[in-house]
Amino acid sequence: MRRMIALAAASAVLLAAIPASAAADAGMPAEKQTGGDWERVPSAPFDQAAGVTCDFPVHGEPIVDLVVRMVLQTYPDGSVKREMYTGALIIRITNTTTGASVDKDASGTAVVDYKPGGSYSSNSTWHAEGPILLGMRADGGNLPRALYIVNGIYTLNFSKSGYRTVKWKVDGGADNICDDL
Repeated sequence: MRRMIALAAASAVLLAAIPASAAADAGMPAEKQTGGDWERVPSAPFDQAAGVTCDFPVHGEPIVDLVVRMVLQTYPDGSVKREMYTGALIIRITNTTTGASVDKDASGTAVVDYKPGGSYSSNSTWHAEGPILLGMRADGGNLPRALYIVNGIYTLNFSKSGYRTVKWKVDGGADNICDDL
């Protein structure tokens, strides 16, 4: 029960911080602010060769994809400094050798902070709640090589080189999808 209360409290803090951070931009010059427009960001299907994340080749394809993004803050040059992603995302992951597949919920919410010159998967930090799909290559992060559903309340840091570090703030975990296939 205490874990559920802690999770609910942490969720409320994370979600309450999002509008507060966006509202804090109100005192900034106009070029650093953005409107409140959500835009669809469809996820592309993907293929990975054996050994990239799983010991076998995998194919991933969204079967439900309602993910949207809102830019919360930009740098003076117009590049994105902070944005939020949310929405339903169910991905079917298939072992293309055996044909076995699983459908995984990756419908988490994340506020992503980009350092100057950063991108979605390099030089950025995600402040996330709920499940996301994350691939880890050998020696590419603080989790072993695999394809994961990461869940809980956590940060995901991408270094400039792309090294991935997951740190849980509240109960959470990483489900190794390769083991399910």
